[in-house]
Amino acid sequence: MILDFLVSYAWIVWIALILIFGIIELTTLEFTFLMLAIGSFGGLISGFLGAPWWVQIIVAGVLSVLLLFALRPALLRALKKGGDPALSNVDALMGLAGTVTNDFSGNANHVKLANGETWTARLGASGSLSGPDRTLVEGERVVVTAIEGATAVVVPAERTDT
Repeated sequence: MILDFLVSYAWIVWIALILIFGIIELTTLEFTFLMLAIGSFGGLISGFLGAPWWVQIIVAGVLSVLLLFALRPALLRALKKGGDPALSNVDALMGLAGTVTNDFSGNANHVKLANGETWTARLGASGSLSGPDRTLVEGERVVVTAIEGATAVVVPAERTDT
């Protein structure tokens, strides 16, 4: 009896699935549920063409899987294409030049970065140029190598003699 009801009104189930998958897709925006909704639409169309319920399910499943593996990756690539290539936040500070504002030797002090920000800084390890006995003097050029919390780890900039 329930099976007869589902066979007679399968189109309602397909429309409900399309709506549910569509609503979920609107909240996730990852194209997975869009592919499932389109697959369900294929099941609905096959039902309107007179296919039995089990064929409708197979059509919906096969169409969904094909779309998930064939169309979804291309849509995701197109979505990410043209994004802003500019670095931001901590990534933008890596390799940024700065100037020492107070003499210091490894312990935290301040540097003014090229972007105008003043950061608490500590001396990082960079071969023979730095170490526990290395002192940075006011006005010396440095380069940011890492950010640890609110502290910029800096090393002396290589000098270019002109």
